[in-house]
Amino acid sequence: MKYSLGAILYYWPKTEIERFYQAAVASDAEVIYLGETVCSKRREMKVADWLDLAKQISASGKQVVISTLALLQAPSELTELKRYVENGEFLLEANDLGAVNMAWERKLPFVAGHALNCYNAVTLKILHKQGMVRWCMPVELSRDWLINLLDQCQSLGFRNQFEVEVLAYGHLPLAYSARCFTARAENRAKDDCETCCIQYPQGRKVLSQENQQVFVLNGIQTQSGACYNLGNDLASMQGLVDIVRLSPMGQETLQVLADFRANEQGAHPLALTQQADCNGYWRNIAGLELVG
Repeated sequence: MKYSLGAILYYWPKTEIERFYQAAVASDAEVIYLGETVCSKRREMKVADWLDLAKQISASGKQVVISTLALLQAPSELTELKRYVENGEFLLEANDLGAVNMAWERKLPFVAGHALNCYNAVTLKILHKQGMVRWCMPVELSRDWLINLLDQCQSLGFRNQFEVEVLAYGHLPLAYSARCFTARAENRAKDDCETCCIQYPQGRKVLSQENQQVFVLNGIQTQSGACYNLGNDLASMQGLVDIVRLSPMGQETLQVLADFRANEQGAHPLALTQQADCNGYWRNIAGLELVG
């Protein structure tokens, strides 16, 4: 299996982004996703900055994929999307059907991001005809669902014509909204948010009355409270998954990636805790649960 680093979901200062990717070049990741996928108001890195960074990382021999917004809300965002699609060098991760259509019109290959919510083989076949070369499974699906879906793809005759990627580490993106919950928590209007989410480099925690972390607020994105961690489930991905994706949480994510690689055959299990970690979705049980 290969390993990938997904696009940074949080709002980090430009210097921190650059420092992370300088270290990522020396990491075990074969694939690195770059770009803003959550909110277009996060402008520490502009289009030109992302593309320059992509060239630097690509020169190290790693595959670079440019990720797009999961929720397009303004004409200016379409203009930026067009620049990403027409970058002329790097593969695109489409997180919105608008990006799929742009890539299809230009006969460009693309990765179908998990935000597209593709749950069945018929939809995947349509996307494949439009240029999909890799599919990142929706985060709430299980191994059982994946097996069944790939069997359907086999029946339709295109099982081996695209790669399968699974998000295996990080707070799971569960929902997107036109409203910004981080701004609301700061008693700010969305249009006057002053990008306050930069104060929360791993999102803003939401606790229940029992003091359990149930969600993480990340701008317009609502994430799982527990960190999804399939580091002890890698053996069960053999023959099903081509690329294992880790979502950057900070510099420590690069060590987690190394731990994943070391435990690929189950020789070095990761120490997980019920309070902080979960793997329920992959196991086809309640998402908050941790088994094994």
